[in-house]
Order: sequence, then C-alpha cells, then structure tokens
Amino acid sequence: MTEFTAADGAHMRRALELAERGLFTTTPNPRVGCVIARGETVIAEGFHARAGGAHAEVAALSEASQRTSSGSPVR
Repeated sequence: MTEFTAADGAHMRRALELAERGLFTTTPNPRVGCVIARGETVIAEGFHARAGGAHAEVAALSEASQRTSSGSPVR
C-alpha cells in the first residue's frame, strides 16, 4: 500500500482549488486541476478552463515546458 505524505495532501488540495476555476465553464466536461510536483516542489500546474479547451494535464505540461525552455525556476 502506498504511503501519502503531507506534501501529497497539499498538492491534491491545490489541484482541487485549481479545478474550482472551471466552475460554470467546463460543462459538459468535469472540472479538473493538475499539479506536477517532485516531492514538495511544485513544477507546474493547470486547470481545465473551458469546454473544448485544453485539459488540466495539457495546461500543466505546457506550463512546465515553458518554464524549462525559458530557464524559469520552479515554484
């Protein structure tokens, strides 16, 4: 069985907060938030902003790609 850390819980809470940003704009799709992290460090995050738009995971991966190509520090 997997042990979850306090950081895991914090990242999940953040993903749920991000998902709330899609309230009323993603129907019929679900509201989804995504946090890409390594340990306690957040690398990128995203959310599904509107129906027909990029899903949360795609938005987060796009942010991660932009950060790494520009040399921006992780959060």
